[in-house]
Amino acid sequence: MKTLLNLLWLITGGIWLAAGYLLAGVVACIFIITIPAGVASFRMASYALWPFGREVVETNKAGTMSGLANIIWFLVAGLWLAIGHITTAAAQAVTIIGLPLAVANLKMIPVSCFPFGKKIIDA
Repeated sequence: MKTLLNLLWLITGGIWLAAGYLLAGVVACIFIITIPAGVASFRMASYALWPFGREVVETNKAGTMSGLANIIWFLVAGLWLAIGHITTAAAQAVTIIGLPLAVANLKMIPVSCFPFGKKIIDA
């Protein structure tokens, strides 16, 4: 079932969301100091491509620098990625088949806004 949902997800917006994360990651990797943000963005791009069967968990390694990086990330890219998730979820929620996809899209908003201190694992 999760494979079918992942395929539907890819068709109905997963590719474009992953492309947004990839773009944010490339831009972040241009500047040396923001490479950790680029790595986090690439990690989220993989999650945006195949979200069903995976989940986001908090890590206990997050410190002050993670909090500061989350604030900077939110202002630079997180807000725009979250808006992309909201608009995609609204479009997916129009049909009954798209409702689980829209719910999964909304569940991705916290990690798109504040990726540092979080880890994506297989469920």
